[in-house]
Amino acid sequence: MTIKVETSTGERLDLFLVRELPDLSRSRIQVLLKQGHIVVNGAAAKPKTSVNSGDYIRINLPDPQPPEIIPQDIPLDVLHEDEDLIVINKPTGLVVHPAPGNPDGTLVNALLHYCEGNLPGIGGIERPGIVHRLDKDTSGCIVTARTDKGLQSLLAQFAERTTTKLYLAITERTPSQPSGSIFTHMGRHPVKRQMQAVLNPGEGSSRPAITDYYVLHRSEPAGWALVLCHLHTGRTHQIRVHMKHIGCPLLGDPLYANVKRQSPKSERLMLHAWRLGFTHPDTGHFQTHEAPPPPEFEAFFPNQQCLDTIRNTNPDTLQQVLDSEGWLIKNQSTTP
Repeated sequence: MTIKVETSTGERLDLFLVRELPDLSRSRIQVLLKQGHIVVNGAAAKPKTSVNSGDYIRINLPDPQPPEIIPQDIPLDVLHEDEDLIVINKPTGLVVHPAPGNPDGTLVNALLHYCEGNLPGIGGIERPGIVHRLDKDTSGCIVTARTDKGLQSLLAQFAERTTTKLYLAITERTPSQPSGSIFTHMGRHPVKRQMQAVLNPGEGSSRPAITDYYVLHRSEPAGWALVLCHLHTGRTHQIRVHMKHIGCPLLGDPLYANVKRQSPKSERLMLHAWRLGFTHPDTGHFQTHEAPPPPEFEAFFPNQQCLDTIRNTNPDTLQQVLDSEGWLIKNQSTTP
């Protein structure tokens, strides 16, 4: 890969590349420089090398060496399984697939053991059967493929946005409106590379992101709210970024909230992938699977009727049903 510098006057090489190559972290760029994989005008370069208009930067990205993924006997909460797929209730704290810093102990390691190593691959051997993901600290429904047919069908459905994804979240403040639709562009944070951010269209790696939300229950003294989120896109950290964007970060979110100042305190990120719907690759029937809310969420629910109302309502008509039953007005409580 060769980049011609169009406009720059003495900017540090590593900072220039972080901006130009949003998929590479600054630490990764510095390692490539140290190993001699980045040269400027044919000469070896350092992170603090100055770049100027007209310079040519050549970057040689070595082929990654995929680590050997070992099957591990990690307990799985299987919600549904058949010949084509498995739906799992992922616990908080479980990483979906191996990556630097998490070489094992992941959902993929568990799946390889559970399926005796027989899983289709996507993106090589590192993500067998994986068609979508949940953040490490998010719990709930995740579907994985067991056959190539299942893999291709599910990948297409997530890409075409024909799946239904409903999440339960606890926010530290109640949104100013009882419901709404958040439409922004999102991408990697320009400075804090481990975070995502709301960006302007065309800025960096920004892509459209859409989240509908509904306040199901709220606490007037404490300000927290139980919120149902309906994802129409699947950007990294989408709900976490969108709720922060409207001034309501999630309880227990170490990246997008000041957890030390939150009340009530939470030992985990309060985000749960509650319901997942998709068309079965073999039968062609649309099916919905549900991961019961974890015990940490129970204190934030007014009663069982709240979940029953959502469960029996199509997401497209949810707002109308909630309004007609007065949920957004009458559901108030004290701090759990």
